[in-house]
Order: sequence, then C-alpha cells, then structure tokens
Amino acid sequence: MRGRQLLALGLVFAALAGPALAAKTKAPTLDKQEVARRKALLAFQKDLVSVIAPQAAPIPLLGGALLARPLVDVPEFNSFHSLIERASQAEGAGPEINWVRLTDCDAKADACPNADAMDKLVAQAPDNAAVWLLKLGQDAHDGKTDAARDDLAKAAAAKLYDDYTGSSLKALATTVALLPPPPAVINPLSATGAIGVQMTMVFGLAGTQPQPSLQATARLCEDGAGDAGVKADCLKLGKLLEWGSSPLARSLGLHLREVLADDPAQQEDARRARRNLVWQVSSFSELSARATGDAALAQHLVTLARSGGTEMSLMLTALRDYNIAVDAPADWEPGKAG
Repeated sequence: MRGRQLLALGLVFAALAGPALAAKTKAPTLDKQEVARRKALLAFQKDLVSVIAPQAAPIPLLGGALLARPLVDVPEFNSFHSLIERASQAEGAGPEINWVRLTDCDAKADACPNADAMDKLVAQAPDNAAVWLLKLGQDAHDGKTDAARDDLAKAAAAKLYDDYTGSSLKALATTVALLPPPPAVINPLSATGAIGVQMTMVFGLAGTQPQPSLQATARLCEDGAGDAGVKADCLKLGKLLEWGSSPLARSLGLHLREVLADDPAQQEDARRARRNLVWQVSSFSELSARATGDAALAQHLVTLARSGGTEMSLMLTALRDYNIAVDAPADWEPGKAG
C-alpha cells in the first residue's frame, strides 16, 4: 500500500547526516586534502573520547560512546562497548542510554538488537510506544505473530512516543564542544569553520540512532484492518504517534488515521496534516543545507541540539526561528522545490 512508502521521509530528514556519512560512500573519489581532513576528524573524535572517558555521569558517557562508535583501534576503555556499558550502570542512567545500547551487539551473529538492553528498556520505559514498536519489529522478524499483536496493544496503551534522538543530539552537542576542532579538520574554504565541524559531528552521529520498525507496524495494521480489535488499537496508536518525537512516527500516525478512520473528514484532515509534515521536513532539509555555508545558522542548530527536546521540536523551532511557515503553501506539492 502507499503508506509503506512513508519511511522515504527518513531520506529527506537524513540530509543533516549527509556530510558525516559521506565519508563511507565517497571516499574513493576524495582528493588528498579531503582524505587528510577526514583522517584528522577521526583523530579529533578519538581525542574527544579520551577527554570524556574518565567521567562518571551517564549523559557525557553517552556522548562519548556515540563519538566512539565509528572508531577503530581505540583502547578498550575508550571503546563504544565500554563507554555505553558504563553509561548504563551510572547513577541516574535513563532509558535513552539503553536505547543506544541496543546497537552494542553482533549483527553478523544475528544478535541484534542487544537483548539485555531490550529487556531493560521494557522495564524502564513501559509507557513509551517506541519501545513496544521496537519489540514489535523484532517479534515480527522472528515470526512471533501473537507476541507482535501484544506489542501493538501495549504500544497503543502507552502515554508517549520517544525514540530518544533528542537525548543523543544533546549529549553530542555538549561533548563536541569540550575541545576546539584543530585546523587540520577545517576546510580553509569553509564559511562555517569550527562550528561547521561540530554541526557535522552532532547531526551525522545522531543520525545512526536505532529506529523502531514502523514498516512492520504499518503492515500489521493494514493487514489486520478487518479485525475490529486490531483496527481500534491501530487508530489509538496513530493518535499517539501524531504527537511523537520524530517526523517518521508522525507520518505513520497520520497514515493510520488516513487509511483506517471511518470518517472521510478525518481522512482528509490526516492527508492535509501529512502534506504539511512533508513540507516541514523538506524545508528543514533546505535550512540545514544552508547551514553548511552560514556559521550563524550552523551555530543556532547546534545550540538547539544542546538545549534538548526531540527531533521534531528541534525541527519546528528552527523553522519558526527563521520565519519559515510550518504549513505548506496552497500551491506546493511534495517532490517539487520550494
């Protein structure tokens, strides 16, 4: 069904992560200076991790773990595994730590997500629909149909949806400022200098946050729409997701209302709201692209990340701060510029 294309929004929102992820996909075509800068950036990340590693508080350790995750050849004390484990055991550690700890696993052995982190998340955040949708995806993958149905019911009964991207952004935005980026990592032609480096690190590394299987949820709801109980839970979940922490969650929530609501007026309202959401994501993508050449804008985005909140609140705040409407113009169509 057309709703299964909703995750394409992620490709748009991932625009912020582009500069950091490009190192993995474009390295063979980089010139020698750019290769040198990227090597220097990894060395800078190692220096930041070394500064953070001795700390004992969970959020700095979370930031250090996120910085360490793409690194190789680091001492065990500074590794992603060590730092995220210490963060999870630190006093005051919340579910945002175990959410990232989900990725501390062996994908080749089909041991992902981290089972212990999943169990602790269920205990720590039973009122978070994101946790149950994550479990739903895992159960659906394992062919546990009844368990997935139970996960759906628990997600529908939850009080909020938060995938903790905001927490990771805050941790990264705080930790990358502990040391100034050295000249070797800054492109001399860049208009954003050090703050541009920080922005790339913050949004690029946060872009690898674990995500619930929203596609599996959409499939379960669409395929089970003929069951009154499934339909009721999906509509209830949809209302919750419409106020979720991420654009993807909101997109699914609006989609569920559009395809499952009996009232044509509700269906039309969901289509309108979803169109506005695509506009917001597209506008924010354009704004973030501008930030690569505008130091003040880059600084503002990093400051927003450091202030906390959610991925969705950061996006909407940035749009309002730069006088960009959150409702799509009447003549705007998704997929068209401006």
